[in-house]
Formats: sequence, structure tokens, C-alpha cells
Amino acid sequence: MTSPESGVLHVAIVSAPIDVAALLSRAQAPGVGAVSLFLGTVRDLNDGRPVSGMEYEAYAPMAVSELRAIAEETCGRIAGLRLVVEHRVGTLAIGEASVAIIAAHAHRAQAMDAARDVIETLKQRVPIWKREHYLSGDREWIDPTKVRA
Repeated sequence: MTSPESGVLHVAIVSAPIDVAALLSRAQAPGVGAVSLFLGTVRDLNDGRPVSGMEYEAYAPMAVSELRAIAEETCGRIAGLRLVVEHRVGTLAIGEASVAIIAAHAHRAQAMDAARDVIETLKQRVPIWKREHYLSGDREWIDPTKVRA
């Protein structure tokens, strides 16, 4: 059996809902034995404050460029990795997906490590900003680099 094409398969900033099934199909290939999906969703509570939604903004050209660089760096460290990354912008409701990272590999450890590496690096380097909307009517920009327990 030949090994599947590896590398960065898809990177995008999108304004429409993330189609997880379509992204998963991009990552699937013969020889892939593990697919790790990280899906970031909007939660209803943050730091004890009830949240009604989230707003994401990005400088799209730079964000896509930096996402691609992160994906390429990750693929460069993990031979045989297939990687798909999308981040959504706009106003999202509770439960909606803001980011999807799909890492596919012959082995689970590499797939899981890659997904974690991408999300952690994305939060540090990609120019995407998020503003929480609270039930009280207040809105607040959130530092994506702040580690939350």
C-alpha cells in the first residue's frame, strides 16, 4: 500500500459555520489509522460570567498566512501528518464551532500531538481576536494567550 499524501491539506478563515464532516473527509486517506479532531466551541460561562455569544475578528490575510505557517511547521516536525485547519470569524452563538483542527496520521500519538500543538500555537501567533458577549449586555475582548484552567 502506498502512503497517503501528507502535509497541509487545507487552511482557511471562514465566515460560515464550520462543516466538520467535510473537513474530516479531506483528512481521510488509506493508511490513516488515527484522526484527531479538536473543535473549539463557544461556551455559556467564562470566569463565572454567563456568556450569550462570541464575536471573532481577524486580519484575514495575515491570519491565513500565519495559520499556514503553523500547519507547515507542524507537518515538518511530524512526518506523514495530514492537517486541516479552519477558524471562523463573525458572531457565534453558544455551542457553535469557532475552530476546527483535524490531524490525521498512521498513529494516534502523532495525530493527537499535532492537534494540540496547532491550537496552542494558533492562540499565541494568529491575529484573531475574540470578544465575549455577556447576558448582562456587556462585551469584553478576551486575551487568547491567557491560559484558563
